[in-house]
Amino acid sequence: MRLLFAALALLTAGASTIFAQQFGAAESLGPRIPTPQAIVERMLEAARVTPDDIVYDLGSGDGRVVLTAAQKYGAHAVGIEIMPDLCKQARERILAMGLGERARIIEGSALRTDLSPATVVTMFFMTNSNERLKPALTKLRPGARVVSNQFAVSGWKPTQVVRLKMGKMENAIFVYEIGRTN
Repeated sequence: MRLLFAALALLTAGASTIFAQQFGAAESLGPRIPTPQAIVERMLEAARVTPDDIVYDLGSGDGRVVLTAAQKYGAHAVGIEIMPDLCKQARERILAMGLGERARIIEGSALRTDLSPATVVTMFFMTNSNERLKPALTKLRPGARVVSNQFAVSGWKPTQVVRLKMGKMENAIFVYEIGRTN
């Protein structure tokens, strides 16, 4: 058992070193926890996504929000993901689904990305990471929607809170509209 923990520690340390060399540890906004598809659907529904929207998904992981926004809603969708392997996986899925005209993945930090084109921003980060993103989110155009899975943006008043029960888990989706958040 000790050997297994030692091996995991070495792998984690190696991955952290590679990650830190590219973006720096301060760029990480949290662990990778995929959003269940049912919640993805409710987030985009709550944001009232239309084909006229440009959806940015921060920490896009395998691209499920990007793919759903492009395929189901006809929106232009951009994923921002810091992990190269997840970017590759999401790009492959975009191509396989024929969504290259409407969806793309940017390998980079959500903290350094220009979010100004977005009309909808989705995210699944803890409250302290949402706080770090707040300066960039505040610069979105009036009427842009910010949708946060499970964790509120401190100091902002949501225009809507959607509560979901999935099995024994309860989930909250916080919807904010820029210009109506305070």
